Amino acid sequence: MQHDQNGCGQAACGALSPEQEHILRGHGTEYPGSSPLNHEKRDGVYCCAGCGTALFSSAAKYESGSGWPSFWRPEPEGVATQRDTSHGMVRTEVHCARCEGHLGHVFPDGPPPTGERYCINGLALVFRPAGT
Repeated sequence: MQHDQNGCGQAACGALSPEQEHILRGHGTEYPGSSPLNHEKRDGVYCCAGCGTALFSSAAKYESGSGWPSFWRPEPEGVATQRDTSHGMVRTEVHCARCEGHLGHVFPDGPPPTGERYCINGLALVFRPAGT
């Protein structure tokens, strides 16, 4: 696994917690409303907890009411998607483009200009405030 030179991958931040492993590597999810990142309002970048890749800017974060950190646009080349047919439904999974860690899902009910809602597990993210 590669690490972003300014990121927070295992080499920089230590091993993932069991909960992060469950989400990023086991395609799990966290309970809605449980992430402190739901309330994060500072300017900065949300990076992959697995490898440090920049995934979302705080400028694209919004309150969706879903219980998970939500964004209307990812950073260029930060995420990739694939069809997810687990749990008896068809959804679009979002994963880190670099380490392929599971992040969450994207839905077509977000705000303009994209109309997309990237619904992301907070434990899959590390927030880096602007200027750090």
